[in-house]
Amino acid sequence: MTQGGAARRAVLGAAVLAAGTGFAGLAAGPASASARATDTGGGHDEGGFRDLPHPTVIGHRGASGYRPEHTLGSYQLALDLGADVIEQDLVPTKDGHLVCRHENDIGGTTDVAEHPEFAGRRTTKSVDGVSVTGWFTEDFTLAELKTLRAKERIPAIRQRNTLYDGQWAVPTFEEVLRWANREGRRRDKQVWLHVETKHPSYFRALGLGLEEPLARLLRRHGRDRHDSAVFLQSFEPSSIQRLSRLVSAPRVVLLSAAGTRPWDFEEAHDPRTVADLVKPEGLKWIAGFAQGIGPTMDLILPRDAAGRLGAPTTLVKDAHAQGLQLHPYTARNENSFLPADFRKGTDPAAYGDAFAAFRTYFDQGIDGIFTDNPDTGLLAAEAFHPGRRPVNR
Repeated sequence: MTQGGAARRAVLGAAVLAAGTGFAGLAAGPASASARATDTGGGHDEGGFRDLPHPTVIGHRGASGYRPEHTLGSYQLALDLGADVIEQDLVPTKDGHLVCRHENDIGGTTDVAEHPEFAGRRTTKSVDGVSVTGWFTEDFTLAELKTLRAKERIPAIRQRNTLYDGQWAVPTFEEVLRWANREGRRRDKQVWLHVETKHPSYFRALGLGLEEPLARLLRRHGRDRHDSAVFLQSFEPSSIQRLSRLVSAPRVVLLSAAGTRPWDFEEAHDPRTVADLVKPEGLKWIAGFAQGIGPTMDLILPRDAAGRLGAPTTLVKDAHAQGLQLHPYTARNENSFLPADFRKGTDPAAYGDAFAAFRTYFDQGIDGIFTDNPDTGLLAAEAFHPGRRPVNR
């Protein structure tokens, strides 16, 4: 049985109130038999990712519009709000543990600057050709990293999120897998993850390759099969190729701006740019080792110099012709992130017409979308495709 739009809106309305007050209490009931989790919580469905609701709503770094990103609090809220999939970004510690941070520079996402014992760790490094000054996960053991607390990355835009500064530690990916497995058992449904390897060539050069330890963890937790409840993603195609030789879980190549080159291409002197990869021949090459792409939305709906949307490209049609899923990034509620077409007023932190933006994105035929605001995305997805979800999922 499917749930109608009005009922879904009522449920998500309660979720919005929960997000606003800091209470994440939406309980999930039983799922349909086809979606039930295995004993590990990883879950194996006959159809795998093709059985996900369409369009799929992916909690970008959790529910990072409401909680500091890549914390268990952010992941839990995204799940409670109803996100179909929840994203993690992985970087390593000095002793080889995989932890969830958007970048290896943790100066802006933890309280490391307040720890005098780590003042000497502040340094400048070149990461993928960019000079970065800060504190880096690869210079900390896991035990040292666990003495830090997470904080809001963009407090000027998300001042309310600073209320939760210090509430959570930096999670390891294994902790996230255990959390997802517990939630899967509790809810009697699989919890889907979308896992990115960050700067894989940079870390491999340091002797901290990401793919092998990631594959070991996936195998340990039953998420290594083609129908496992996980996507693996990277901006470096070679990382996805490496993962394709280690596990069978579905894989996604992330694509940045058209004129850029993946860093592994830079190192290999591969002249292709993202503009080449989104052509039919580039997409056919990607389809040889991946099941999807995660393009920046600008590759689907370019913006002009004033930030307004132009005519759509043929990327959705061309990718679908190669059998590839499209999970573009990133939809957010705030004016500062929205195309000019959907902004309201001049306050960059104020919410614009995010629902109109989502409708425009879904109209392009995408399969899913990353969003910092899963509740907004779910309401928009339900309005676009009523009854897309089984009851109580």
